[in-house]
Amino acid sequence: MRMKKVIIIGGGVAGLGAAYKLRRAADAGESVEFILVEKADRLGGKLATDRVTDAQGAEYIIDGGSDSFLTMKTAVHRVARLLGIFDEECGTLDENKKTLIVKNGGLVELPDGIMMFAPTKIVPMAATSLYSWPAKFRMALDLVIPKKKVAPGERNDETLEDFVVRRMGRECLDRLAEPLVGGVNGSDPGLMSLAATYPNLLEMEQEHGSLVRGFLAQRKKVEEMKKKHPPKPGAKKRTFFTSFGEGLQFLTDRMADAAGRESIRVGTAAVAVHREPDGVWSVELDDGDVLKADAVIMASEVWATESLMRDVDMSIADLLAQIPSSSSATVAIAFDADDCPFDLKWHGILSPRIEKQTVTGVSLVSSKWPNRAPEGTVLLRAFVGGPHNRAVLDKGDEEIVEIVVEQLIDLIGVKKGARPRLSRVYRWDMGMPQYTIGHLDRVDEIETLTAAIPGLALAGGGYRGVGVPNCLESGEVAAAKVMTEWGIRLAEDTASEKRL
Repeated sequence: MRMKKVIIIGGGVAGLGAAYKLRRAADAGESVEFILVEKADRLGGKLATDRVTDAQGAEYIIDGGSDSFLTMKTAVHRVARLLGIFDEECGTLDENKKTLIVKNGGLVELPDGIMMFAPTKIVPMAATSLYSWPAKFRMALDLVIPKKKVAPGERNDETLEDFVVRRMGRECLDRLAEPLVGGVNGSDPGLMSLAATYPNLLEMEQEHGSLVRGFLAQRKKVEEMKKKHPPKPGAKKRTFFTSFGEGLQFLTDRMADAAGRESIRVGTAAVAVHREPDGVWSVELDDGDVLKADAVIMASEVWATESLMRDVDMSIADLLAQIPSSSSATVAIAFDADDCPFDLKWHGILSPRIEKQTVTGVSLVSSKWPNRAPEGTVLLRAFVGGPHNRAVLDKGDEEIVEIVVEQLIDLIGVKKGARPRLSRVYRWDMGMPQYTIGHLDRVDEIETLTAAIPGLALAGGGYRGVGVPNCLESGEVAAAKVMTEWGIRLAEDTASEKRL
């Protein structure tokens, strides 16, 4: 078979997942090669890790975008083993594990037994000041409220807001579900599709008739698994979230190395994509170059993919246009420990929208991850923007930093007048795709239309999951799609199917 060539547009974890998959095929003797183009001057997309030195010479490891992935999702572990970097994975410092919620300008600890936003322990729930007593009684009604009736063949879906208010009440939504669930996805609870983001919640209600009973059953299952499969002596402790000792970009850097950087072009944007009558694909670049290939994998932001799809298939482009995106920024700030005379045993703070804070969340990096900041310093990440506070992103970096510092003084007790040892703002313009009601139907249709176009595949966070493992797998699936059309099938794919 003659050499088949693939152009990959986008150098985030999805694009690199596709590239590394194609490289594994080539290493296995298949006649396939790729070229990847990335408009930014760096690879990794939202996996952006910097080693930063402050004016005093102290060095920090800062994740400007995603800082972790769910340990229970296996894609990153699998690829890390292939790359030989599995031992570089690290968990969180769970001895400091605590989440704080902003209430009336102060901080309330998330009570023990809360699973997502459902209470599963009576005493901590009764004692917490996070909720009013009427709200606590309303949440308890989850045990008796009938489950939603779903007709046979009907897609079970509703917004986060409708679901939580129906089962747990408005205060549960406003005080915890909105910042915890909606905030993680940068989404508006009134528009966010549960079927596309947290289908397990809908399934729990149908199976157990109650979220509380569902989470109790889930906890029991986890405890039974731990008893059945206790950790081996000396084994690395597994925590809910995982990263790498060098930060999350370490993963994409190693993927790029293994895929072959000689086949990767950064600082180069695709501006147009065409499929010729003979089936050959052409990709025009902003430097005037035109690439030709047998297939194209679009692993760019969903709005960028929509623009490129206009000359390929208008129906797909129109569907992509119905997937909105929100913007945000991450602000990394380090202080002298002496300027932080507050409890450091916590991982994060969530600020509900009803608190009207510019800072929607704070992560205490130096207490959450090992070896991210030198001794005698405190490293934090603050989050601003999102669907309800886009205006703050119109401000300059210095002004955003000043706003964040003032809120950290008021909220957690950073000394008034303290100046950061360093600060850095990471902007993610239109960086978070929004899974609104009807999202899965749109994605089903996009995938059906794409399947009918030989040599075309889409990948990234805009479709079936925004997490790092989801994006990585989407790139691998895209590479498998085009290779399958050429009769190329890797042994690892067959092995994965057997494991499933």
